[in-house]
Amino acid sequence: MTTPSPARSSVEFITLMALTFSLIAMSIDGMLAALGDIAADLSAGNPNDRQLVLTAFFAGLTVGQFIYGPISDSTGRKPAMYAGIGCFILGGLICAFATDFPMMIFGRVLQGFGAAGPRIVGMAMVRDIYGGRAMARIMSFVMAVLILVPVMAPSIGQLILLVADWRMIFLSLAIVGALDCLWLGTRRPETLAQADRVPLSITRIMRSAREAITHRTTLGYTLATGFIFGAVISYLGTSQQIFQEQYGTGKLFGIYFGILAAGIGLAAVVNARLVMRFGMRNLSKWALRTSCLFSLCFLPIAWLQGGHPPLWAFMGYMTVLFFCNGLQFSNYSALAMEPMGHIAGVAAAVVGSISNLVAVSTGTPVGQSYDGTVVPLVAGFAGLGVAALLAVEWAERGRPARNITPS
Repeated sequence: MTTPSPARSSVEFITLMALTFSLIAMSIDGMLAALGDIAADLSAGNPNDRQLVLTAFFAGLTVGQFIYGPISDSTGRKPAMYAGIGCFILGGLICAFATDFPMMIFGRVLQGFGAAGPRIVGMAMVRDIYGGRAMARIMSFVMAVLILVPVMAPSIGQLILLVADWRMIFLSLAIVGALDCLWLGTRRPETLAQADRVPLSITRIMRSAREAITHRTTLGYTLATGFIFGAVISYLGTSQQIFQEQYGTGKLFGIYFGILAAGIGLAAVVNARLVMRFGMRNLSKWALRTSCLFSLCFLPIAWLQGGHPPLWAFMGYMTVLFFCNGLQFSNYSALAMEPMGHIAGVAAAVVGSISNLVAVSTGTPVGQSYDGTVVPLVAGFAGLGVAALLAVEWAERGRPARNITPS
């Protein structure tokens, strides 16, 4: 039997992690075009209630992320991953056969809770093998592969709607989850050695969680991730309304959404090439400053045009923002996890759950304030961008002077 080369093994690992992380992206972007149909068929209330299909998923994700990390530190990464994917599949089936809107929301919460397993345990698996800039580089490659999902998912969802109803989207997600579980089980060895596992102890979990929460760098970049992701959540929740209803793009919605998502993918590729040279702090710092400046400049432009700037102008603004976001997400995750290698599972859980809690609590009100114009969205990106900037500055001021090197 021939042993796979390290390069081939790395490519397969990156591809598997991309598919594993993409369960979340597919669960969000794949149904954006169907939100209106879901709300109508299940008798949702006001037009903005359709956003709850996304918010419920993020709520389950937030809770689940704190569960799977500690479990994976005790049982190993793969059993925790299996449990998460199992819940993900079950939640998807409940959504597929939902008979009313509350049942849909319950299924989405469970689906999000399950998706937290692949998200958090996958991050811990990456941290088991890589650290520092190497981890940021691997995460950039994962993001580069992963970006095909948000680029293609809305269009795939739209295609499914041409031949079936929205329930088939959830059935397809369950099938993809099963395939990911099969790949993991047959091709990926355990990354956490038996000697490195620790007993599942509430005391240890709380002690490790306290260490992660009180570490200034970890907490600062976790909060920054949450604020940036909160802005993205507000966009995801309103994108179908903005493109299909406000701008009247109809079935071309998936194409416009994919163009913007491609900005994140391009940034991931650029980040993978430049992070080893310039450092993740420098790249993410200038990306954040640029996004804040663009939002603060575009806000009065959008307001003066009655909240309805030309579609080309809105697309240009959002493309710049998404490119900047792509330079931030993988770097912020690596920066938050960098000091936490000795408690990677719990730390990944803390970083993921806190950032998601911040994102849901800040992004949901922005999305719910949608009034038929893009002003609330642009204002949300501006305000949350400034909040992220303050969080990063706070984190960096706490770093010892001897550690301030390009990283």
